[in-house]
Amino acid sequence: MEYRKLGTSDLEVSAITFGAWAAGGWMWGGTERKDAVEAIRASYDLGVTSIDTAPIYGQGLSEEIVGEAIKELPRDKVQILTKFGMRWDLAKGDFGFASKNNDGTEINIYKYAGKESIIKECEDSLRRLGTDYIDLYQIHWPDSTTPIQETMEAVAQLIKQGKVRYAGVCNYNVAQMKEAAKYIDLVSDQVPYSMVKRDIEKELVPYCLDHDKSILAYSPLERGLLTGKMAPGYKFSEGDHRASLYFFTDENLKRTNAFLKKIQPLAEEKDATVGQLVLRWTIEQPGITIGLVGARNAEQAIQNAEAIKIDLTNDEIDIINDALDELELVK
Repeated sequence: MEYRKLGTSDLEVSAITFGAWAAGGWMWGGTERKDAVEAIRASYDLGVTSIDTAPIYGQGLSEEIVGEAIKELPRDKVQILTKFGMRWDLAKGDFGFASKNNDGTEINIYKYAGKESIIKECEDSLRRLGTDYIDLYQIHWPDSTTPIQETMEAVAQLIKQGKVRYAGVCNYNVAQMKEAAKYIDLVSDQVPYSMVKRDIEKELVPYCLDHDKSILAYSPLERGLLTGKMAPGYKFSEGDHRASLYFFTDENLKRTNAFLKKIQPLAEEKDATVGQLVLRWTIEQPGITIGLVGARNAEQAIQNAEAIKIDLTNDEIDIINDALDELELVK
């Protein structure tokens, strides 16, 4: 495994980081707890020491699963990245969206990052995770109802208390990052980035490169689209959020698979899957510190971790980019 520092901190994380959204089942058509625990442990055995989770994933279930998976591991060898600022149990802040929990009960999600909420959420996360500190604490989504200063000063207080080591943000634009950086030493921004979602390259990547901020790329496989395992006509489980996304229309599956077929020979040459090649390409892009990738079982987790073994030359990256330039999805 490769390890990379977040921003100017001394926190080293694995270049392939375990993303525990799917492990929580929520919006992924449910989960099997035992499989999720085994997936995290299989990742760790291959050097994936960093795990990204959030309270909203399964309304606490993902954090509980992470806590169970790491309880017998040396705590100082694991980096826990979790979040705050999405409440399903409090109607305050920005209304996010209506959803259902894993039991099928309707819930409303609010983006709220007021000070008192952050303090409560941190205590709840520590309890579920079975730990006394969080390595990276990230606001999950911007909250327009709370001043960024209030939010960041609350996290700074948690850092002073030793409950949090470093502060990060998620889904922040450059202006929001600049504002947050006035009040706290911000080390990272976690944003969506994949071969078919590259809008951050215009402004966010240059800013982060210039200011020594790390980018944590989530959904680098675009929720499974870039694995090549889905063909037109693919049926998702009930409750799987992907069913309504434009990426997964029959036409876009057809176009994406045509692109993946072009880079398949390079993957075979590397004795790798197309998905592994895509992951390696992602973490080789300028400004991208780590790729967050989920797994629902040990087999998927092992495949993800082994993407690190691939070596890509500049010429090979150019070959992939040339093929990628011809891919256009229909929105």
